[in-house]
Amino acid sequence: MMKDETNTSLAGLRSAAWLATVIGAIGSIGLLRHAQQHPPPLLVVLFIIWVFAPFGLLAVANLLSSRWPVRVRVTLYIVTFLVTLLSLGIYVDDNVRHRTAHPAAVWVAIPPASVLLAAILIGIAALKAKKNAR
Repeated sequence: MMKDETNTSLAGLRSAAWLATVIGAIGSIGLLRHAQQHPPPLLVVLFIIWVFAPFGLLAVANLLSSRWPVRVRVTLYIVTFLVTLLSLGIYVDDNVRHRTAHPAAVWVAIPPASVLLAAILIGIAALKAKKNAR
């Protein structure tokens, strides 16, 4: 693949990752607001920040990634899609099934799990890129 083709492909992937980040953040917060729980307003604000955090971190990583190796950037974009799809899928399921035993468990567990997944996968890609650069 020529350099121009790679840059064009990465630009398209990057744009799609940005779109996925925005859709994931808005969709997740919307689904949180639609959930059956009705906590106090302060708790709602804290949950909104909590649920938004993985998407905010992915957006910051996307901003900082322009000088990262191609493999790491592609991994970031793929992780962004994964986090968006998995988060929205789980949140939709929670809204449909209305868990009763621990209704907030999904909303508490998914954001840190998403950040951990992203950190592990991007970290592995960075280590591989560093190893290949030697």
